[in-house]
Amino acid sequence: MLQLNLLSPQLSTRNPKVFALDSVSSKKSLKLLKASEFNPKIYTLSPTKTSAKTRLAVKCRQSELYEKQRFNSSRSSSTDYSFAPGVGESPPKVFVSHSIYKGKAALTVQPRAPEFAALDSGAFKVAREGFMLLQFAPAAAARQYDWSRKQVFSLSVTEIGTLISLGAKDSCEFFHDPNKGKSDEGKIRKVLKVEPLPDGSGHFFNLSVQNKALNMDESIYIPVTKAEYTVLITAFNYILPYLLGWNTFANSIRPDENSRGNDANPRYGGDYEWNR
Repeated sequence: MLQLNLLSPQLSTRNPKVFALDSVSSKKSLKLLKASEFNPKIYTLSPTKTSAKTRLAVKCRQSELYEKQRFNSSRSSSTDYSFAPGVGESPPKVFVSHSIYKGKAALTVQPRAPEFAALDSGAFKVAREGFMLLQFAPAAAARQYDWSRKQVFSLSVTEIGTLISLGAKDSCEFFHDPNKGKSDEGKIRKVLKVEPLPDGSGHFFNLSVQNKALNMDESIYIPVTKAEYTVLITAFNYILPYLLGWNTFANSIRPDENSRGNDANPRYGGDYEWNR
């Protein structure tokens, strides 16, 4: 934006805000010369009928508003961690879930992120793959569920793949022992069965939990329609690479680093099958 004190090429004493020309006769006319060829931001005013060449210069300056906007824009872009993950501030943790409510029970599905371990080289590797946490809660009353009595079941990526590939008339069964490999192995036994409904309208999820230490044997079941099952499978397909941690690998790929590795080592990738 140009801030000029001279708004019109014709000046007179009728506008006192522009100039008070006491030393120049009112009969003399002034003309606004063209911008200098070397500095287009400098304009000169020169009398047409006088031997004394008096030059008045008007300098334009950049708008302060534009400077403020540019400064604020640069600050916001420099502190926006979404463009540079892992640098500066960490993005806030977000929890998501999807729930299915029926008359006798409710089912909530929640993804859990993989765990990473730092290496001496500064890189990271997946220490534990992510999983899908299923939470079953029995109904306490109409549209009310007792989440204090909920039972949980964690689906591994392979078990998620089984549900994704499950046909309309297929069934599957998963067995879990949370204490497997420990001294109290076998005291808790969990079985998740997914079976087609008799009328073919969806699938039946049934979670049975046996706890010998508490002398508990509980079973919670919930029907899932075709539409609800499709939503689950669509979410499973989307989140599966993230549970494997492959998205972090894809984000870490740098074309320049790969090209340097190839140029520096002509046998780069020699361990791959197609290079043997």
